[in-house]
Amino acid sequence: MHRAASVLRSVLLIGGLAILSACAAKDPLDAPPEPMGDFRLGYTIVVADNAKLVPPSRSATADEWETVLKEALERRFSRYEGEKLYHFGINVDGYALAVPGVPVIAAPKSILVISANVWDDAARKKLNAEAEQMSIFEGMSGETVVGTGYTRSKDEQMRVLATNAALRIERWMIENREAWFGYDPAAAPPAPVEPAAAPAPVDTLSQAVLDPPPAAN
Repeated sequence: MHRAASVLRSVLLIGGLAILSACAAKDPLDAPPEPMGDFRLGYTIVVADNAKLVPPSRSATADEWETVLKEALERRFSRYEGEKLYHFGINVDGYALAVPGVPVIAAPKSILVISANVWDDAARKKLNAEAEQMSIFEGMSGETVVGTGYTRSKDEQMRVLATNAALRIERWMIENREAWFGYDPAAAPPAPVEPAAAPAPVDTLSQAVLDPPPAAN
């Protein structure tokens, strides 16, 4: 009896993980970038020399963090083609990269804490008065329920966190795009209109059954 209950719990857990995996988010770069005024990416400077490791955690070097974050930021923001240059100054404050734990009950989660600044090249000054500190998580999926210490390598964890950091920075910038990047909502192009669906072909046999011809007199 106990063995059967244990097997049932395992089946339910696997089924739940399959559902969560199926619901995992698509690559955020699949969607076109949201308008951001005159923004064009210039330099991307990432500093991680003073990043604090919060145990329990896998260890990553400053060079590893600087490389993965720079790649994620340039991949995301190089899509913008505005007329003015802006630069990123990113500091890695701390991190924890999940190690194997007890699935579901005590599955450790990965986190990255950064401070972000955006610089106006022409004005030679920061746009934000104080650095914007952000806490970045891996996000919800079947892998994070089990604990990514089991399901992802250190490099995979870092890439996911770096991608989510780029998304979080983008949201912050969009919140300030009118003041910082000269975004004009009135000049924004209208949202694309979905084309009307073509009428479904008529199944003549089914139609004859549904609407039989009138009986002859």
